Amino acid sequence: MWGRLRLRRGFAINPGDQLDHYRLEAVIDRTPTTTTYRAVDTQAGVQVAIKLPHADAVTDPAFIDRFHREEEIGRSLNHPGLLKAIVDQHQSRPYFVTEWFVGPTLRQILDESKKLPQERAVRITLGICDALEYIHGHGIIHRNLRPENILVGAGDHIKLIDFGAAAKEGSPRLTFTNLTQLLGGSPYISPEELAGKRGDARSDVYALGMMLYEMLTGQRPFPDGDAFERLQTHPVPPRELDPSISPQLQEVIYRALEREHKNRYASAHELAFDLGHLDRVGVAQRAELLEWKKPRGAKRRRAVFYAAMALIPLLIFALLIYFSQK
Repeated sequence: MWGRLRLRRGFAINPGDQLDHYRLEAVIDRTPTTTTYRAVDTQAGVQVAIKLPHADAVTDPAFIDRFHREEEIGRSLNHPGLLKAIVDQHQSRPYFVTEWFVGPTLRQILDESKKLPQERAVRITLGICDALEYIHGHGIIHRNLRPENILVGAGDHIKLIDFGAAAKEGSPRLTFTNLTQLLGGSPYISPEELAGKRGDARSDVYALGMMLYEMLTGQRPFPDGDAFERLQTHPVPPRELDPSISPQLQEVIYRALEREHKNRYASAHELAFDLGHLDRVGVAQRAELLEWKKPRGAKRRRAVFYAAMALIPLLIFALLIYFSQK
């Protein structure tokens, strides 16, 4: 639809401006590549959300590919846990329109409350599970689940947002390198993706397990957000941070956070089933419950490793000087 569109560099749109038949009211989110506005569809008389790429971003083929992917996914899916896309074939420039949803992000809630009551944390997690089960059933992996991408409305009704990193299973359209660049140092990315492997539905389950841990304890499993920690160490057991968490609920978290994806919940449905039937969850004698205090030693090993890596260029430089003087 936009392949032949030429945009004027520097063309700016601000709240109060008219974009086709949409009147922009306020900026609700801004990233380096897009700005999202609350707007009014003057034809339908309803509020909508409009994600508008910046003029420079639309010249980047990789960005346009992600933007098209998000639009295509939005238009192909229809579920209460996803923002409904509004199709409009007559646009003067690239943008993506969705329904307007009133509610903060899960990140905003956690920033304010630190941690949530167990009943509410489980309720929100079950809502996310339902949305994940739907998109996974359509062969789509979100790959960027984080509290910033979960909207929470009245009655804790949730909406998953930001499918810019999503892809269909088996699709080669987003490489591992591009995924790493896109997600940066996301503290919710799965161990297999950190190791350069392709993620699947279990990668989304891992991210959800991270969020459940955070909702219940008030901190992330790996607060430093270091990739080394996620690949080599164990988080503090949730019950150490909040003894009111039952052994069964703690076990569910551990099953979602299994480092080896083959040992993890295979689907969001399995995770949801256990959350809804905690009395049936068997509690394993886990090494993680005994080895979680080892990260301090691991951090020392990591520091030594990084220091050694930093010394290699100096050693090479010293050797070059030495041999040049011979």
